[in-house]
Amino acid sequence: MDKLKMHSKDKTQENFEILQRLFPNAVTETITGYDEDGKAIVERAIDKDVLQQEINAAVVEGKDERYQFTWPDKKRAIVSANAPINKTLRPCREESVDFDNTENLYIEGDNLEVLKLLQETYLGKIKMIYIDPPYNTGHDFVYNDKFSVSADEWDEMSGELDEYGNRLTQNTESNGRFHTDWLNMIYPRLKIARDLLTDDGVIFISIDDNEVDDIFKVCNEVFGKERFLACFPRVTKRAGKTTEAIAKNHDYILVYCKTESPKIYLLNHTDEGFKYTDEYENERGKYKLNQTLDYDSLQYSSSLDYPITVDGETYYPGQSYEKYLERKKGNHSRADWAWRWSKELFEFGYNHGFIVIKKYKGYSRIYTKTYQNAHIIKNGNSFEIEYFNRTRSISTLDYTENLFSNDNAKKIFDNLMGKGIFDYTKPVSLLENLTKISSSSNDIILDFFSGSATTAHAVMKQNFQDVFDGKKGKRKFIMVQLPEKTDESSEAYKAGYKNICEIGKERIRRAGKNEYLSVVGTAGSSLRWNEKRKAELGDDYFSPSNVDIGFRVLKLDSSNMKDVYYNPADFQRSLLDTTIDNIKEDRTPEDLLFQVMLDLGVLLSSKIEETEIAGKKVFNVADGFLIACFDNDVNEEVITAVAKQQPIYFVMRDSSLSTDTTATNFDQIFETYSPDTVRKVI
Repeated sequence: MDKLKMHSKDKTQENFEILQRLFPNAVTETITGYDEDGKAIVERAIDKDVLQQEINAAVVEGKDERYQFTWPDKKRAIVSANAPINKTLRPCREESVDFDNTENLYIEGDNLEVLKLLQETYLGKIKMIYIDPPYNTGHDFVYNDKFSVSADEWDEMSGELDEYGNRLTQNTESNGRFHTDWLNMIYPRLKIARDLLTDDGVIFISIDDNEVDDIFKVCNEVFGKERFLACFPRVTKRAGKTTEAIAKNHDYILVYCKTESPKIYLLNHTDEGFKYTDEYENERGKYKLNQTLDYDSLQYSSSLDYPITVDGETYYPGQSYEKYLERKKGNHSRADWAWRWSKELFEFGYNHGFIVIKKYKGYSRIYTKTYQNAHIIKNGNSFEIEYFNRTRSISTLDYTENLFSNDNAKKIFDNLMGKGIFDYTKPVSLLENLTKISSSSNDIILDFFSGSATTAHAVMKQNFQDVFDGKKGKRKFIMVQLPEKTDESSEAYKAGYKNICEIGKERIRRAGKNEYLSVVGTAGSSLRWNEKRKAELGDDYFSPSNVDIGFRVLKLDSSNMKDVYYNPADFQRSLLDTTIDNIKEDRTPEDLLFQVMLDLGVLLSSKIEETEIAGKKVFNVADGFLIACFDNDVNEEVITAVAKQQPIYFVMRDSSLSTDTTATNFDQIFETYSPDTVRKVI
């Protein structure tokens, strides 16, 4: 039951609601002032110009009309996308899987800041992006990018601040900034994401009715309206209880590309007629039987009217010799009195397995075969076999099957992780399909609203499918997720998951093992593995070099460098004792290495080898592209050994050299052994 308000009626609000019902197009969001930090204060309002036009029979003169899409704080959103940050990504080996060999990444932190850190290193390198951002239902938490607010201030604003300093706020429908806050959140992230895509890359965005109109407009502005590829409706559930007169059982997947030449991989043809096998299956695939060779679909032609003799038996179009003689007399009124293939084509097809003769009681019929991956083509005056993958166009109705619904997703997730751990996860089948049509081996897939890490699961599953098909599945994933706290009353919290990232990482661990067991045949049958297929590929095909089910965990944090490193103008003599070393005390050499990799544009999945030279720890990244040493008292022996390896980059701490003599000889050593090496210090 509702509580009494215990105060007089708010007539202003009542009048506003009446106008909103009568003239919804006049409702807008407007800036009514600015707070002490310069951020716009936004409230719901009535556009008087629109309202005046609605209640006036004549055209009302007003502001110049123009086609545009804007909202309060849009300029700030643009600035937010471009503003630099002083952060880094720190490796976390203990939460990773196969850290030294994997090429997959799981990154914890606010995705806007993470995207900014990735934007140089991964510029133009991401083939496919999938995101499932908050739908803005009035109950979703959205990212608040007001980074200048302190933790105490944020607590006073009733926001949620997690242990990592990330800020979330629930965007309720009563909020005057309901659409504004959501647009300010999504806009800068999409601007950066666009630059990460390869020239033939695509982005998929899941959304529902609440913001589908706005996300179209944002994407048209960020990517260009001409870069819109499709809007797929997706069934969320087939049935279920609802109190609404109209049940909303679908959402949408928007698809945009970066340039005019996106690479889309068409799916194999799914015609169920391809069910027969023969000795050509390995190279041609299965086949289906077409109509008989004399099927009445052609007009009569004398060149197609000939007898066929096979194994001592002669066949005529129209089945009988008598009919054949009648046709020779000129009585050829039926189309099936001729074959569909010429005599030369028949002979080639028969000799190469494209013909089937079926014998029935009292008669025989000749059929042609259609293979999945091969057909006959004419080359000059002769014929040859052309091999190809029979594909089909991708339909915008492909995801209306229950296979791609939330009901299906919940069953799969619950079986893997337990019931009640995560709500509204997307189905693996959906992400696997999107991965298949938009990427190939060695491509990088990014999801910066990772959630339960369905995208990572799907990438691994598709890689395993590639292996099963005799190809090397080497796609890499990058998952980005804010470590949102789980509710202490939730099943996830009770199961030991204190934030969403813990759920995602454990899901990837379990999914990798589960898919591996499925493909090698010791558990499950999702890929219909069998001993024959295993023998064809060999056991070594499933070595770690071919199957990657690991991931490196990286966590967003403040820079490894002390503030004076970035603000030398603020340096004071009283700070001398605290700034002898410009690196924070709690940072490890590996922390420094990953910040250097970001600065130099080295992929964060690059192979890292740790060796020791003269007692000093030395990192070799990407087979000699970068060599780094962050130990103290580095002597000439170390410098000489590094220079002889001729890296592209060598990085060390500014204060690392052991003596003034070593410092003096440093450049000369490199000029002798590796003059082209770029030397940098931190």
